[in-house]
Amino acid sequence: MIRNNRHKYSISAMCTLLQVPRATYYYVATKRDNRDKAITEAIIKIFHASRPIYGGRKIKEELDNLGYKVSRRRIGRIMKEQGLVSKYTKAQFKPQKSKVNEDVTTNTLNREFDNREELEVVVSDLTYVRVDQKWHYICVLIDLFNREIIGHSSGPNKTAELVTRASRSLRTNLHRLKLFHTDRGSEFKNKSIDEALDTFGIERSLSAKGTPYDNAVAEAAFKTLKTEFILYEQFASQEALDLGLFDYVNWYNNVRIHGLLGY
Repeated sequence: MIRNNRHKYSISAMCTLLQVPRATYYYVATKRDNRDKAITEAIIKIFHASRPIYGGRKIKEELDNLGYKVSRRRIGRIMKEQGLVSKYTKAQFKPQKSKVNEDVTTNTLNREFDNREELEVVVSDLTYVRVDQKWHYICVLIDLFNREIIGHSSGPNKTAELVTRASRSLRTNLHRLKLFHTDRGSEFKNKSIDEALDTFGIERSLSAKGTPYDNAVAEAAFKTLKTEFILYEQFASQEALDLGLFDYVNWYNNVRIHGLLGY
């Protein structure tokens, strides 16, 4: 109370009225100031170490791990005071019509994304990125077991070869994969991909036409990839993109905390 009213009344008068020794007040105030300073420094360090991605929720989890019990409201206030703004904005979805293949393969996954065994279901998608004023593409493979990016590739062309190279980056026997789910893009549903799936005994699953929610995990992963990596980087060459993507995927899998996994 003394601290909150010190701008209106003298500290000496309030201490006398409340029968609190001034030395006690100054000791507690100094101790609190030091703790506030330590918390602020920790928040700044956590934020910048997250590239700067983490918002109040994830920073609170990291502070808890350091032994600081701080409310998200207080974290938000400190972030605002320090000018710390996460890369994230509210998610937006703008559907666009495009041609899709008419293959009879059904949506075997049927949006059942959770409670999957390791390598039981792998989902994939592609997105675009600027490289030296030209469009290049990124493909990732995601294991629904823990949402880990288990395979990735990038290149100048949106083709089946990009998907094949992503699958070759997997550090596991492809015979372990049970189901491969994607949208109906021609880079996923073609003869070379079909032959590879048949060779390793992997079942195919395709989203319904014009229904991105059927591949929601891959869509969400690319929202994260764009927000945390693509939109804030400049790539002068394909080699620079490859290096940056490798570094980001390593950080995403092994350092970044994930709300879905209980942080």
